[in-house]
Amino acid sequence: MPRLILASTSRYRRDLLTRLGLAFETARPETDETPRPGEAPADLATRLARTKAQALMTPDAWVIGSDQVAELDGTPLGKPGTLEAARGQLSSMSGRRVRFHTAVCLTGPDGLHEALDLTEVHFRSLVAAEIERYLQAESPLDCAGSFKCEGLGISLFDAIDNRDPTALVGLPLIATARLLRRAGFAVP
Repeated sequence: MPRLILASTSRYRRDLLTRLGLAFETARPETDETPRPGEAPADLATRLARTKAQALMTPDAWVIGSDQVAELDGTPLGKPGTLEAARGQLSSMSGRRVRFHTAVCLTGPDGLHEALDLTEVHFRSLVAAEIERYLQAESPLDCAGSFKCEGLGISLFDAIDNRDPTALVGLPLIATARLLRRAGFAVP
């Protein structure tokens, strides 16, 4: 079986892929994540997942690329990077529904396989003090949408609508397992 490479140094994606019980390596893809003018959030997530996987392509390996783009009113939301930006994102999502597009691309010796998952998060109405307490407790500055659903961030929601609960963390394992099986990996 060819090697398997996760085109990401995200600890969240690494931890998720570990669940499938396959040996894999991780590597950082050098990709420009700037949205193109007028690019829809779902298209951006798909393009970035594909670009990340292709950036690390080798003839002897399968490479998994994944990306997630949060969407509010048709506008992509990136990783906040700062507490000020995180406060702004959480305030703007308060009491609203936000869509999260999580794409995965598997590229290797036999071609390219892709999937896209959609998760809709229903945020409860948040007051400034709740946002501040949450940000101080978890500091989710490296997460699209400024929260960690696998941690305390779950307390910010009224509901999550999805087909794959792992997609919101950053790698849709149901689709990833399907793509890996298609490529010949023995996934339980």
